Amino acid sequence: MQISSVNDVKIYNLSYGKSLPEWLSDRKKRQLQKKDVDIQRRIELIQDFEMPTVCHSIKVSRDGQYILAAGTYKPRIRCYDTYQLSLKFERCLDSDGLFPFSFHSQHGHYYKTRIPKFGRDFSYHYPSCDLYFVGTSSEVYRLNLEQGRFLNSLQTDATDYLTCVGLHQGRVECWDPRVRTRVGLLDCALSSLTEGTEVQALPSISALKFNGSLTMAVGTSTGQVLLYDLRSSQPLLVKDHFYNLPIKSLNFHDQLDLVVSADSKIIKMWNKDTGKVFSSIQPQANINDVCIYPHSGMLFTANEDPKMNTFYIPALGPAPRWCSFLDNLTEELEESPESTVYDDYKFVTRKDLENLGLSHLVGSSLLRAYMHGFFMDIRLYHKVKNMVNPFAYEEYRKDKIRQKIEESRTQRVQMKTLPKVNKELALKLMEEGDDEAELAARKKKGKALPSILGDDRFKMMFENPDYQVDEQSEEFRLLNPIVSKVGQKRKKKLRLLAQQASEAEEEDEAEGRASSEEESSDDDKSWVEEVREQRRLLQQEDRDRRRQERKDSQPEFYQIKAGEEFRSFNDVARKQKLQKASLEDRLKLEENSGTNNTADNAVGSKQLTFTLKKVNSSFSLTICSHNTSGVTEMHK
Repeated sequence: MQISSVNDVKIYNLSYGKSLPEWLSDRKKRQLQKKDVDIQRRIELIQDFEMPTVCHSIKVSRDGQYILAAGTYKPRIRCYDTYQLSLKFERCLDSDGLFPFSFHSQHGHYYKTRIPKFGRDFSYHYPSCDLYFVGTSSEVYRLNLEQGRFLNSLQTDATDYLTCVGLHQGRVECWDPRVRTRVGLLDCALSSLTEGTEVQALPSISALKFNGSLTMAVGTSTGQVLLYDLRSSQPLLVKDHFYNLPIKSLNFHDQLDLVVSADSKIIKMWNKDTGKVFSSIQPQANINDVCIYPHSGMLFTANEDPKMNTFYIPALGPAPRWCSFLDNLTEELEESPESTVYDDYKFVTRKDLENLGLSHLVGSSLLRAYMHGFFMDIRLYHKVKNMVNPFAYEEYRKDKIRQKIEESRTQRVQMKTLPKVNKELALKLMEEGDDEAELAARKKKGKALPSILGDDRFKMMFENPDYQVDEQSEEFRLLNPIVSKVGQKRKKKLRLLAQQASEAEEEDEAEGRASSEEESSDDDKSWVEEVREQRRLLQQEDRDRRRQERKDSQPEFYQIKAGEEFRSFNDVARKQKLQKASLEDRLKLEENSGTNNTADNAVGSKQLTFTLKKVNSSFSLTICSHNTSGVTEMHK
């Protein structure tokens, strides 16, 4: 069962949930009902209330005992008994239209006849026992069931398809069954057009419904509903569905003066005097027909789906007497309301948005502010999360596998081992637990307190690495003296209680009080000293860190060797590049740059010039040496 609320009107979808296939055995169905929660919560109001493929039309008998539905495939009619809440009978048809129509009795098929044209719809006139058939011609065929013969047909001015007495030209013709002449003509096409409506084709009549003898509702193919008083040619009210889809069904609810109109997408309930919307229903499948159970708040829909939907709206009226238990069920649900769960949205905080890189979306239509965070589309959230951390699913899968393995290991013989997270804290709790257990053992009437390690509420603190205590943080170091002193006081108290339990003599209360006051004062002084010491260490570390930062930010100095000339830092890189080059490349570079290499020694200064020549497929090197005396020597 699905519960929805539109305009503060509760709507219960009794057909919501999984449906079991017919070919399943009863044993298999019972097994699925035990395992599947959705199947357990579903309400099967009428057994097998569905069609093989599609349901086209659904009606309720005048006494309310039978519900008849027509659908495919194969073309068939099913009759359901509301007193038995099950299928009464099913009859298959030769075709899906009204070209040949047949009469049935209890034993089966009784009589078959046909009309000259392909039929579209028919209606029964109770005072005269006449059946009226309309189809693809301009005639309305009459079959009198008392005489068992066709009467003269009614000739209309229509030249196209007909539905009841509404024409495709947007007109409604009124005929008196007592005579064979037309008594009135109503043009609805122009009246259905409102301001700002775009006209693509001439509106035709797709649905018609009377309420009493004077009020009539007309539905058009463009999605408008017109309410008429037959004494006037102008509509009292025009209601637009805004879907531009043909109106499929029209019904009146007299108790609340409502009109229930439906197209293929939505069912709207609105006041027939003001046009104000009362509520609406939008099923998952397209709608073919809507039927309201008389004098109740239940309605049935024929859909483009095998399942026929059943809706119960307590605001429209009580449940039918054959399912009166629905009133008690809905009252219990209203007394214990459940918290609203937004399945299609994800709640995120500002920190989550910063981690996902979506802070720029604050204020846009993609985020909806709520309390201390925002609601965002769950599809957008998963898409961005996969982009930010594509391996999140693999990590989640590994964690789940590890948890399953650890859970299976718990069934084995357990050894007293420390957890992987917060080992020191666990060891401390184990020692304190042993002391308490020992004290409780000495006291025969005493009982040891439960340990945090065995409490499921604190289990994640020793399993999830996110709960690891950072002992180097400033908060922990300042709080550590307090924690250690509390532990020491607790141990002292345990030892003191153990001594008092073992000793038989009673001590003086005043002396005990004085000694405890002295011990507490000494503990307070030592605690203050430890806190001051930790604060002093933290300040010293902060000063050292700032001094190191200033040292790193100072400029670096380089020393130049004697006899060298500083040109730039690029000169060092150029020299390193020259060292890796060949002799020929270095000589060419020196020749192009115009620099000479000069070497000083005890004999004098000399200058060397190198010239490369290619002679007989071999290289020749000529060296010209110039000394200080001006003598030039050639070497080859």
